[in-house]
Amino acid sequence: ALVIIISQQLIVDQATGNYMLNEAGSAIATVDGNSGVALTSAAFGSAISWFPFVLAIAVILFAFSTMISWSYYGLKAWTYLFGESLITDVTYKAMFLVFVVIGSSMQLGSVIDFSDAMIFAMAFPNVLGMYFLLPVVKRELDEYWADYKAGRLHKSGHAANRS
Repeated sequence: ALVIIISQQLIVDQATGNYMLNEAGSAIATVDGNSGVALTSAAFGSAISWFPFVLAIAVILFAFSTMISWSYYGLKAWTYLFGESLITDVTYKAMFLVFVVIGSSMQLGSVIDFSDAMIFAMAFPNVLGMYFLLPVVKRELDEYWADYKAGRLHKSGHAANRS
């Protein structure tokens, strides 16, 4: 779906004249220097006068729903690490609100760079953990296939009697 949306956006921007390929045909040069949501708003606004207002509402709702989901995900990770209590809950929520204020006062590029760095910081230990759990996963998979081939599995996929 994302590929279709991006492809459609590029068609709309080009049809409205809001961006053009450079002489080499490799990079996009915008007419007004717009990018991101501003480019989308200008492109659709040139054909549908009221669309920038609809887009503004959609972007605000998307940003708000993203903050809610990241807050919930972060809170669950935080309470997993530090335990569930009122103190850990309030501490995380206060830190989250401080970072929302800091993030809203920064340039978008800096926020995205920080976000990408934090996602990498979460991914790295997970990949490392998967590497160390590989022997356990291999052993469990071998046991599963042995039970499957021997016909010892119920419909639920669990072995009836493992000796």
